[in-house]
Amino acid sequence: MCPKIQPRRRGLRIAVWSLVTVLVVAAGLVGAALWQNSYDMDEQRVSIRHGGHTLNGVLATPKDGRKRHGLVVYIHGDGAINATHDDGYQPMWEANAKAGYASLSWDKPGVAGASGNWLDQSMDDRANEAAAAVAWARARPDIDGDRIGLWGASQAGWVLPKVAAKTPVNFVIAVSPAINWLQQGRYNLLAELRADGASAARTTAAIAKSDTTRRLLERHATFEEYVRAMGGDADGMTADRWSFVSKNYTADARQDLRALRGVPVLLTLAGHDVNVDTADTERTYRTVLDAGGALTVRHYPDATHSLLKRSIEQSDLKTTLTAVFAPRSLFADGFLDGQRQFLTNAGRGGNAAP
Repeated sequence: MCPKIQPRRRGLRIAVWSLVTVLVVAAGLVGAALWQNSYDMDEQRVSIRHGGHTLNGVLATPKDGRKRHGLVVYIHGDGAINATHDDGYQPMWEANAKAGYASLSWDKPGVAGASGNWLDQSMDDRANEAAAAVAWARARPDIDGDRIGLWGASQAGWVLPKVAAKTPVNFVIAVSPAINWLQQGRYNLLAELRADGASAARTTAAIAKSDTTRRLLERHATFEEYVRAMGGDADGMTADRWSFVSKNYTADARQDLRALRGVPVLLTLAGHDVNVDTADTERTYRTVLDAGGALTVRHYPDATHSLLKRSIEQSDLKTTLTAVFAPRSLFADGFLDGQRQFLTNAGRGGNAAP
C-alpha cells in the first residue's frame, strides 16, 4: 500500500508548492503595480462653479509641508477626457509636485458624470472655462496666485493663448500644440496615409473627400447635408461632432499667440507626430515669441504626439503592461524631468528654460 500512497503525497506537495509559488508571484506583481502607481502627492476632488455649471476637478498638491504652492492648470486635448486622463496625468503631476507645484484638472463637460457636453464648446468657451478655474485657484489660501501657469496638449494649443489674454499667467507648457485647424487636419490625413502605405488612388480619394468636407463647412452645411455628400456613410462622424467641428474649424493660433509674448513658454515637440506638423508649430512659435526671449523649445525624437515612447505606443500590450508596472516609463526619456526643471526655474523667477 505505501508505495502507492507516497507518489500521491508527493504530487500533492508539488501541487501545493506550485500554488504557493503562483500566489507569491501574483502578490508580488500586485504589490509592484500598487507601488508603481502610488505617487508622492495628495489628491482631492474639487468643484468649480462656472457659467451655471459645476466643473468636477482634481487638485493634486505636493507633500512638502508648505502652506502655499504654485499651480499648473491642465487644459485637455481633443476627446472625452476626464480629470486624470485615465490616470495618465499622474506622473506629470508628481513631477510638478517635486518642483513645488500643485496641479489642477477637471472632467470635460459630459464626461464622468459632469453636466453639459464638451462637443458644444468653442475654443473661446474652453478658454473661459479655464480662466474661471484660474480665478477659483487664486482665491484659495493654499495656492500662490503669483505662480499660476498653464499646461496644454494638442487642441489646447488654440486655448492656451486665449486664456492668457483673459487672465495673467506666469508660464505656459505647450505639448504638441497645433497652429491652424484645417492645415493640421490635412497634415494628419496625409501622414496617416503615408504610414499606412496608401496607394495613389486611395490618397487621391481621401483628399477629395477632405476637400468636400471643407466646402461643406465653409457654407455652414448641416450634418444631414454632410451625410448625403458622403454617400450616406458618416464614417464615424456624429451630429454633435459635426457641430463641434463647424464651430472650430477656423481656429488659428497665430494672432492669439501674441498674448504669450514675454511669458516663459516651454514648447515640447515629438519626433514621430502624425497629428501635428511640428515644424510649422515651431516656426510659428519662434516667429511670434522669440523676440521676448522667453521661449524654450524641447524636441523628443523618439516620442509620439502624446509624448509617449514610440516603441511602447506601437504595441497595445506594451502600453498596458507599462501603464500597470512602470507608468512613469511611458513617457519619452527626459520629458518629465524637463517639465520639472522648467517649473523649478520658473519658481526662481528666471526665464524657466531647462
